[in-house]
Amino acid sequence: MRTRDIKASIRTHARARIRAVLSAVVAAGALVSCTVLPGGGRDPAGDLSPRPSAGDSAPGRPSATAADSPAARSGPAGRAVGAFLGSGPEGVRLLRGMEEWLGGTDLRVGHTYLPGERWSDIEGPPGFLEPWARWRREEPGHLFVLNVPLQARNEAGLSDEEVRDLLVDGAAGRFDGHFRTLAERLVEHGLADTVLVPGWEMNGATYAHRCRPDPEAWKEYWRRVVTTMRAVPGQRFRFDFTPSRGPDAIPWTLCYPGDDVVDIIGMDAYDQPKGMPFEEQVREPFGLQAHIDFARRHGKPVSYPEWGLFRNGDNPEYVRGMLAWMERYKPVYETISDYCPHGVWRCRDNPEASAAYREALFSRPATPPSTPPARSEPASQRPRRSGPPRPPKPPRPASPPVPAQQPAAPRPWWERCWGIGPYCLRPDRLRGPAG
Repeated sequence: MRTRDIKASIRTHARARIRAVLSAVVAAGALVSCTVLPGGGRDPAGDLSPRPSAGDSAPGRPSATAADSPAARSGPAGRAVGAFLGSGPEGVRLLRGMEEWLGGTDLRVGHTYLPGERWSDIEGPPGFLEPWARWRREEPGHLFVLNVPLQARNEAGLSDEEVRDLLVDGAAGRFDGHFRTLAERLVEHGLADTVLVPGWEMNGATYAHRCRPDPEAWKEYWRRVVTTMRAVPGQRFRFDFTPSRGPDAIPWTLCYPGDDVVDIIGMDAYDQPKGMPFEEQVREPFGLQAHIDFARRHGKPVSYPEWGLFRNGDNPEYVRGMLAWMERYKPVYETISDYCPHGVWRCRDNPEASAAYREALFSRPATPPSTPPARSEPASQRPRRSGPPRPPKPPRPASPPVPAQQPAAPRPWWERCWGIGPYCLRPDRLRGPAG
């Protein structure tokens, strides 16, 4: 998980625009209250949804509610649910352990990442793919999701000038052979229907496959990768364009390569920045609502390849909000990042969020939870840099059920979110700078 905060200049700009229209909006009686999230006693998805839009999916493309149908039967209300639990064979093994913790809920989505150090890794080494191929063959409904770096040395801190040169080379076809090899190996291993997530979080500043240094070259490079992989006989790949939520190094809409080379529009949506409640994550520029609206305009289904806790610690309200949001919009798939600080099963730092997640997805209340094993994947195979590795904690007995929490009193009106265009207005935040 990359580390970013919403920039202060965007907040200042939003406040200025809101103050400019506040008096007119109040006079017209046009303010509409946003949902009060869990703790206030209302539906966490509430009235945050856009009005129904015609053409939710393009002809010949998967729809948001009819993803690969056996895979779409798992999880609550038919959602295709999974988790990132490790890049190698341990990821497959831990999926079964998490299913047991959830009382038998079928986690039909297996999600992993190709290493981004060398081109030979990005080509999909057979030893890396084989455990996932066996898992995929176990049931016709299993859905394999694979994040694909678009550059070697992907987390080496390359400068913008170096990244720009690499994007231009990619757009010119210099790296086509690596992606052709990956496509051929996936087909050979029976993974021809894999959902591929190339160049994820391209709107940020962390990876060498980022978009900002040259958006036009980035889009052309994506188009070459997709065209090259689709040309391999036997493939049935789907390509998932997945930025991170919110404002970042560049608006993610400027990186969109075109409807003909995108099958799914995803979003990585962690609980950040610090102090931002879920309803603001929905309404912020380039946030969750903008993602839904953009996908509908382009006739594409949505996905959430990465989501989880982060800057706001053990936050059950965020977990309930995300689960309700995904229940409403039926993504093709959703996978939580289940390692510290993001996770709910293997990260024991988040007991309240863990209870909220387990309550929502638990299948058989009579089944006692299992104790999650310590994280075992090597650091080189973890896709996120969230600080130094934590030493494994010793196992402990399963905790007793968490008692139901009493709902908190509704927020006063001046602390609620009031929607104005793409912004979320809270009157208690309209104070000018001190002095």
